[in-house]
Parts: sequence; structure tokens; C-alpha cells
Amino acid sequence: MEKKKIAVAGAGYVGLSLAVLLAQKNEVYLYDISEEKTEMIRRGISPVRDRELEEYLASKKLNLKAVSDAKTAFAGSVFIIIAVPTDYEEKTGRFNTSAVESVLSLAEKYAPEAFSVIRSTVPVGYTSSVRKKTGNRNIFFSPEFLRETKALYDNLHPSRIIAGIDPDDPRQTEAAGIFLSLLQEGARKRDPEILIMKSSEAEAVKLFSNAYLAMRVSFFNELDTYAELKGLDTQRIIRGVCLDPRIGDWYNNPGFGYGGYCLPKDTKQLLSDYSGVPQSLIRSIVDANDTRKDFIAGRILSLAGYTAEPSAPSAVSAAPADSSGSCVIGVYRLIMKSGSDNFRHSAVLDIIERLRRENGIDLLIYEPALAGDAVPAGCRVTSDLKTFKTECRIILANRFEEALEDVKEKVYTRDVYHRD
Repeated sequence: MEKKKIAVAGAGYVGLSLAVLLAQKNEVYLYDISEEKTEMIRRGISPVRDRELEEYLASKKLNLKAVSDAKTAFAGSVFIIIAVPTDYEEKTGRFNTSAVESVLSLAEKYAPEAFSVIRSTVPVGYTSSVRKKTGNRNIFFSPEFLRETKALYDNLHPSRIIAGIDPDDPRQTEAAGIFLSLLQEGARKRDPEILIMKSSEAEAVKLFSNAYLAMRVSFFNELDTYAELKGLDTQRIIRGVCLDPRIGDWYNNPGFGYGGYCLPKDTKQLLSDYSGVPQSLIRSIVDANDTRKDFIAGRILSLAGYTAEPSAPSAVSAAPADSSGSCVIGVYRLIMKSGSDNFRHSAVLDIIERLRRENGIDLLIYEPALAGDAVPAGCRVTSDLKTFKTECRIILANRFEEALEDVKEKVYTRDVYHRD
């Protein structure tokens, strides 16, 4: 296929991984307002933790230019791919799509003939409405299905590639076909499933996919809550359930709730999109996450002697207070998964917030990646693991790591795959 100039707006997991994928065979300009990010990328350093991204930026021959000037990036581009954040706002009950609209305005200004491809997650019906609102027919939607720390791998090995268009517009149909071919050309996996549908249907695919994953996480979390309170072995039950091939052995390790950037916000947005449509399951998925976090916080407070709770067997015994009458509760890492450096929207942060509601709680966080201005209010933080282990009577760990092996009798975790 003929080499094309392509612009990507947003240098996070989605944008950077897509830019790297396309830069193997095309001229790609990666635009981000952060000079720090663009400078790192120019030096071959990934601003996000992702093994494949780090390897490709450091060693692969890529036609990739990272810039903070929209005109340089957009002018002359055939496609402008929008991969900017769309945070969920509790006040409005909707995604904040202002960053998407800002990029669309810049695209219209500097490259009016280019097709803008929205890769950011948006509400169902958004792409159609923005086409109508702006009068710009050169806009379509293409969802991403990427995992944190595995973004480039998932682009190289796509489960499916989807474009959402106006099927009555032949120009969009043609442009979407070209765009999907470019994604396929850069992938290692040959002949992934290619789907072209209405933009609203593609938007729904994204939200329902993440809602299903959140539902599955919630299911095994609630299985674990039941097993813990009934004195049963969670791991044995999960193994017995998941050997059924219809269920499968994946996304089944209990934790402190589903978190990360996508699942919490996408389930809430889908629930909002259900306005006027009968449902109970989608609401339950959202509510189940809060229920799980409430339960985990309650268990920790009970073990620390702050509250009374129905007894339940646990690997951690109730911790006696020290001479000052307090029990130091440790939080080992804020990240949601090993190998990540991102703790934004981590379920652990919500557990901390619930613990802080109890007067007199002494919380010590071990998080070497935590900047000073990001420390949760009312908490202490250390990057000294030895001091952390010594000072804490109970250690809260969403995921058990080998570094905790010598103090595992202090550790409260629901990670059933941790080392025994």
C-alpha cells in the first residue's frame, strides 16, 4: 500500500501504540500538548510502561515524529486519529468529550480534507451527533481494545478491527476500508476479523465489551466475598467453575474491585446511555464494584480492630494496637497490575478513601512511583520497603508480589494466584 502521512493526536497508551504500529510503513506525526512526552518519544523513550512499545521505540526503524504543534502534525495528513482522554464526569453523568472536539476543530483548520478517526471512547451516538453538529462528513469512529502495559502487543495481534461509519456515505465507506487496511498492514496477526458497521453500533461494541469484562471481574469478586465469609477456598471454587470451557480460565482472579482507566468509566457511561431502556444488570455491574470495595475496607478495619464485623477466616489475624493505641495499616502499591506505573482510577485508591473515613486510621503507602503531590490526603508514603514492612501491622496488597514473601503473615490480599 502507498505510504501515507498520518497524524495521531494523544501520546497515551492508545495513541502512542497506534502511532508506532502505523509508523512501520507510513509517515506518522504524533501530536501531544505535553512537550515532556514528545521529547521522550523523540529520544526513543516511551512515556508509558509497555514492553513492546519500549522495544520498538528503542530499536525499530520507525518513520515517527513526535511534535507539539498541531499544524505541523495535521497539515497534509490523510487521516487524523484522535486518541485523547474522555474522562467520565460524575456531575454530568457523561464522558467529557471536549478534548475530542478540540482536536476536531484543529483538524478542520489545518487539514479540512483529511478524515478524522475517533479512537477515544465516546457515548453511543456521539460520532453521528458531532457530524451533524459540525457539518463535517469526514469523521468516523474506530474503537480500540487494548490492555494497559500490552497496548502495542494488542495492536500487533488484534482480536478484531472495527470501523463505525455512516453507511449511506460512500466516501466514508471507502476511507474506512483504507484505514482498516493500514491497521491490518502493520499487524503481525494475519487476517483478523474486519467489521464495518454504523458508528453508533461500533461505539456500543466498545462500551458493551468493557461492561462484560467488568461484569466478569465483579462475578469472581462476589464469589470470593462469599467464600471468605463462609470459610471456603476461593481458588478451588474458581478452578472448579472455570474448567467449564463455556466459562474459561481468564479474568477470574479476585481483587479489590475493577479499576484502571477504562472499566469504571465505560460501565458508568453505558448505564447513562441506557436512559429510558429497561435494565437491571448494567446498574448491578456498577453497584457491585462499590459493594466489593465497601466489603474489603470493612474487612481491613475489622482486622485492625477499628470495627466489629461478622467473623470470617482470613490469612491475616486481627492486629493488636501498639502502645499508642493505633495500628499502622500498610498499602503495598497503588497500581492495579504488576509491571504498570499507572495508578489513576485504581481500586486501591477507593479502598484508601473508605479507610480514611474512620477517625484515627494510620495509613502508610509503599509506592516508589508516587510523586509527592499525588499522595492521597491523610496518608503517609514511603519508598523504603524495609521500613514499610517493619512499621505496618497489616499490609493491604491488591496483587501479591515476591517482595512480600517474608512478611506474608501480615498481608491481606484476595489474589488467589499468589505464591503460597
